[in-house]
Amino acid sequence: MDLGLNGKAALVCGSSQGLGRAIAEALAAEGAHVVLNSRSAGSLAVTRDEIAAATGARVEAMAADLTDAAAIDDLVARATQAFGKLDILVTNTGGPPSGPFEAHSDEAWRAAIANNLESVVRLVRAALPGMKERRWGRIVNVTSITVKQPVGGLILSNSLRAAVTGFAKTISNEAAPFGVTCNCVLPGYTRTARLVDLAEQNASRSGGTIEGAYEGWTQEIPMGRLGEPEEIGAMAAYLCSERAAYVTGQSVAVDGGWIKGLF
Repeated sequence: MDLGLNGKAALVCGSSQGLGRAIAEALAAEGAHVVLNSRSAGSLAVTRDEIAAATGARVEAMAADLTDAAAIDDLVARATQAFGKLDILVTNTGGPPSGPFEAHSDEAWRAAIANNLESVVRLVRAALPGMKERRWGRIVNVTSITVKQPVGGLILSNSLRAAVTGFAKTISNEAAPFGVTCNCVLPGYTRTARLVDLAEQNASRSGGTIEGAYEGWTQEIPMGRLGEPEEIGAMAAYLCSERAAYVTGQSVAVDGGWIKGLF
């Protein structure tokens, strides 16, 4: 299937590794021009060169701290200048610390809000006007299965990913008349550095092992395995495509059947 992404310009946040990198690779493989973003200029440069070599796509690397409002405005401006437009925005930031409610101070909440909610609001605020003007755009927010089925010990993620979902649904309605869609991808338990970190924290709190944490998660997944980043990348690329022009305001889980609800 031709996704119609050849020549489209995308900004993919949190893309030096993990899910963001997989999404950037999927878009580049479809012929999109891609701007990579994370805080680390060094790791971004390596990822840029690897994706460009593997796909032949035009790839730029732009480091920026997404908790800094001015840095976000500058990032979107630079990304737009790099390719003359910005058709696609993928918001993606690292998950907040795990732990029960009592473990998180006001400062922890403020940091999580800045990283996981305010960054999304600011990125969309900066990118959406150009998309509306050109009457074509795709916004994809990487959230979590926690928005449909909260996970114990992840109160920060449970709360803030749900806030992004409400924001995205509202944006989808407001932007739809301009040919702009806004959707969310909900990764399940996927092989990334974030999952390693959660396994280590779970093992530390419970007195168990990292292997035990992985086994427990796998037993909850009907497919009987963890997800791969490339599977998230494929779904995100579809939602960014011409083929998904009539799909908006949706939260699509890629979780091997882990979510137990109907919706």
